[in-house]
Amino acid sequence: MNKNYYAIIMAGGVGSRFWPVSTTEFPKQFHDMLGTGVTLLQKTFSRLRNIIPVENILVLTNEKYNDLVLTQLPDLKPEQVVLEPIMRNTAPCILYASLKIKKQNPNAVMIVAPSDHWIEDEVAFAQDVEQAFQFCEKHDSLVTLGIKPTFPNTGFGYIEYNKEDKHPVKKVVQFREKPDYDTAKKFLESGNFLWNAGIFIWSVQSIENAFKKFKPTMYQLFWSGYDFYQTIDERHFIADNYRTAENISIDYAVLERAKNVYVLAANFDWNDLGTWGSLHEKLVKDSNNNAIVNATVVLENSSNNIIRAEGKKLVVIDGLDDYIIVDKDDVLLIYPKCKEQDIKQIVSKINA
Repeated sequence: MNKNYYAIIMAGGVGSRFWPVSTTEFPKQFHDMLGTGVTLLQKTFSRLRNIIPVENILVLTNEKYNDLVLTQLPDLKPEQVVLEPIMRNTAPCILYASLKIKKQNPNAVMIVAPSDHWIEDEVAFAQDVEQAFQFCEKHDSLVTLGIKPTFPNTGFGYIEYNKEDKHPVKKVVQFREKPDYDTAKKFLESGNFLWNAGIFIWSVQSIENAFKKFKPTMYQLFWSGYDFYQTIDERHFIADNYRTAENISIDYAVLERAKNVYVLAANFDWNDLGTWGSLHEKLVKDSNNNAIVNATVVLENSSNNIIRAEGKKLVVIDGLDDYIIVDKDDVLLIYPKCKEQDIKQIVSKINA
């Protein structure tokens, strides 16, 4: 196993579209969403440890989830959990973790991966990541893994690559925001668009250079604490300075501006598990396409629903099609699946 290989697992999100199961106190990455016996974070860690030395895996998360991470991943040492005192999107935390890795190993190449994606073909995943690692070891490049689109999805961003590029790792032309349906159809017809999975591979030198060029103020902020990293003073420096970092994603901060961005079309199946609908796709369904988790059900004239309860609660439903029905503690959610993107706004109103 290559000692220069590192991984950053992004585990700080709240996953509010999975409310009421996913909450600020206990987000979705710490839940067994698919009923497999392991949480999404545990599954991601297990997948990465097949190709990355365990001691080289960092988990980025909010400081309130430190105990949850260490409980679910007992093979991690406390110093492998990189804690954010406040949420500042993906660019600051990736820069912070990358500089920590640089201090350990300036020759490192790393994968940055979300903690809540579902990938079944882990052999194909490992092969794709290895290919991207080897590319980044030879080239000053920022590589993203793209997913071959299977339908005109309007919930994902897209990556447009150069049609003329015959290499497996292709030059990115541009990133495209989440499109409307007609635009998404055109993307698929063009044949050179991939879904943006938010999985990145690069050398520590390449990502450091990119931040120096495109976000010099942010770079100087975190570089000023470099001598403190891996010392007892690191926590104090981050507590004093992290909140001053710009709140911006890695896509906007670096990837959409850099000229050395490449994409590898993934050969593994992938689901971002971003909504109840995406979870419904991965679960076993009955003859009427209803997915049932931890519930005893009596269903009449009902189809295409996802039903989740606690304690094998009896759930009786008649005449519902394409709904999300979730019973959790003192919350009952009954919501049209076609409006699932609005759940995030509902949670914001409730918490206001």
